[in-house]
Amino acid sequence: MTTTTAMSVPAAGLTSAEVAAARARGEVNRVAAAGSRGHLSILRANLFTLFNNFLFAIGLTLLSLGRTKDALVSVGLGLLNSLIGTVQEIRAKQKLDRLRLLDRAPCTVIRDGLEQQVPPEDLVRGDLIRITAGDQVVVDGPVAGDGRLEVDESLLTGEAEPVIKQSGDRLLSGSLCLSGTGFHIAEAVGARSNVGTLTTTARARTVERTPLQRRIDFIVRLIMLTVALMSAAILAQAALKGLSLVRVVQTAAVLSGLVPYGLFFLITISYAVGAATIARRGALIQRINAVESLCNVDVLCTDKTGTLTTGALRLEHIEILGGADPAEVRRLLGAMVRSSTPSRNATIVALAGALPGTRLRVEEEVPFSPERRWSAVRGAGPAGEPPGCYVLGAIESLRAALPADAAASGGRLHAEAATLAGQGLRVLLFAVASDPEADLRAADGEPRLPALRPLALVALVEEIRSGVAETLGELRSRGVAVKIISGDDPRTVAALARRIGIEGPEARTGADLEAMTPEAFGEAVAHGVVFGRVTPRLKERMLAALRGQGRYTAMIGNGVNDIPSLKTANVGIAMGSGNSVARDVADVILLDDAFEAIAPAQREGRRIISGITTSMYLYLARVSTSILVIIGVAILGLGFPYEPAQVALVLFTVGLPTMVLTAWAPPTAPEPGMIGSLARFVVPAALVTSIFGVAVYAGLYQLVRAVLPSTQVPVGLLARFEQFGLVRSDTAFTDQAATIVAQTGLSVFTSVSAFALILFLVPPWRMFAGWTTVQPDKRPAALVAVLMAIFVVILIAPPLANYFSLIRDPAAFLAVGAAFPPWFCTLRLFWRYHLLERVLGLHDEP
Repeated sequence: MTTTTAMSVPAAGLTSAEVAAARARGEVNRVAAAGSRGHLSILRANLFTLFNNFLFAIGLTLLSLGRTKDALVSVGLGLLNSLIGTVQEIRAKQKLDRLRLLDRAPCTVIRDGLEQQVPPEDLVRGDLIRITAGDQVVVDGPVAGDGRLEVDESLLTGEAEPVIKQSGDRLLSGSLCLSGTGFHIAEAVGARSNVGTLTTTARARTVERTPLQRRIDFIVRLIMLTVALMSAAILAQAALKGLSLVRVVQTAAVLSGLVPYGLFFLITISYAVGAATIARRGALIQRINAVESLCNVDVLCTDKTGTLTTGALRLEHIEILGGADPAEVRRLLGAMVRSSTPSRNATIVALAGALPGTRLRVEEEVPFSPERRWSAVRGAGPAGEPPGCYVLGAIESLRAALPADAAASGGRLHAEAATLAGQGLRVLLFAVASDPEADLRAADGEPRLPALRPLALVALVEEIRSGVAETLGELRSRGVAVKIISGDDPRTVAALARRIGIEGPEARTGADLEAMTPEAFGEAVAHGVVFGRVTPRLKERMLAALRGQGRYTAMIGNGVNDIPSLKTANVGIAMGSGNSVARDVADVILLDDAFEAIAPAQREGRRIISGITTSMYLYLARVSTSILVIIGVAILGLGFPYEPAQVALVLFTVGLPTMVLTAWAPPTAPEPGMIGSLARFVVPAALVTSIFGVAVYAGLYQLVRAVLPSTQVPVGLLARFEQFGLVRSDTAFTDQAATIVAQTGLSVFTSVSAFALILFLVPPWRMFAGWTTVQPDKRPAALVAVLMAIFVVILIAPPLANYFSLIRDPAAFLAVGAAFPPWFCTLRLFWRYHLLERVLGLHDEP
């Protein structure tokens, strides 16, 4: 804690008592960050979903009846799915919290007449805050005293040019002090500040479901409705036939297993793996479904300053004028900028880093001002070099002090400057005063220009972020339209667009768009490429218009001014160095500002969604088959075709292979007509498989009922009957034996057919080419071979066979062997000759 000099402090600041009173009134600079849910809240949201609650109810009932294994089978997958989603969201939260710590630099306040360092959240209304170069403004309030500040408000407005703030001018939270020293009063703190208001708005956001999630949700709800109707029928049957409570609950567990929770599990796993892969390439996925959203994007909108550019300038070219010595001009310019008051001004920083030269012994200085648009230094060089007076600024601002021939608009100086400016460069004039002892201030202290002699034109260029041109080029090659929307001058934005290889119609201004009718506005937004002088509200409206046209949008931003559009876009992408609230509302954060991570992230998303889409074909074919088999067996009055443990085979016959296929999937664009394509695969597969499955089940059931009374009962059957307390003399013995053998045959047939469907879906050879053409990737064939080998082990290993409620009965295997060839041929004919479409009249004859 230090005592502050009296000359620099406009007031003594608040007293300790006044600070305590402000805290008591709640006038403290604290706003809950958007998206900062606690760990328990994240766990609760992932665990207690509609589908999980349904599973938990069945699981608890099974546990109360002593059916521990059945309960674990029913509930385990839902729990695992929830835990994976929870872990992924918590990991993203931890990384975001670490990023947030970077914005917690302490503030210098004056309290009780002393300087104190306090965290931003401990500021109170009325605090007197000291601001120096490099400080972030964290609350709103007017400048106090005679300080003069150069402030960067680009995070708020998108304007790259700094703004001068003097006594009475209002500072807004989210801006950055580039140079100068002064004080301001905390007038609006917490939720009332500029950033606080945006944060409160950001907290109201909702997580938007992706197209795939909406499709899956529709399919799952349809299946759940079907399961509910079937469950009601089972309960009615139980009431009429007097089924035991255990059998009713087991049946309910089987029916609940028809809901494709394994598909949810697969999606969660795929999203989590994809998020981890994308994170290694520099992008943090905050909302796990953003992995899919990225692959759906067909319009990418991006801010310019701090997004496409780093916010820094780079010396591009020095055009020597008047025959001066180039090396000497570069040395003098370097000496001038090194002698300027320390500042974060991008021009000074760029020139000081690129040019040689040593500091002058400064006698007089005029710092750069956006109002004057020039700066000057007068001083002597080292080792007794003669003094000089040097000026750097915009040509228009220096014109009055130039010689008549140089000031003329048609002179070489202006022609060279126009050429450089046409290339999108920022052009300044470096000049020396004709009189090296010239005063830089008038009698009243106001800065004034001496007579000047031009030495060189200095051309600077905004530094484009690494990987921008390559990333945008790759995205455009995939059919993604790129639009640059900035608050900067349209000509500057257009020049930058050309530098990164983006050509398009003439740049539009925000004023042009505001004056248009809604129809013309939508047309301009749809076909425009470069937009300048766009306000935050207009940017938000542009994103909304694109979405209204059916486009899937992504928005890249880094500032407070980008927050509304980040929320409006389907996918919000924030720079890691950007405003903390912008990061909070974003779906994806580019760590270390790694712009080049976007294209690989989209490519990874497309690969994952391609794999999930393939998996949906297999999952829905299996689930639809099971539903139709249950209905078919119920119509025939032959018992119930599945045990709870047999439903768990879906995880092995479909879940495991789909996870592998997802890892092998190519990064193809999302399929627009996926529902129709699903129907063309799933309907024939489910119909044909269920018909043959019911035939296998019914044939075995009737066979066992016919021959069991006169044959020896297999040991496996006797072991199974012990759990039901049945003996051979019981009247239910024959029906139970027939059911067990038939269930085994059905489970083996549907499992083997599920493996064969993999080969139909990605056919490695011509004999499987019915649904689609032969694929170059032969790995699925090896996968099926491995799965078949594992399945054989399950069948011949007693512990595994008992776990899945299967018995080694030769009749069951013979029935499967007899049914498989005609099933294969029938299904191949269905797809190869489009029999379903022909029956429905949807196939166009050649």
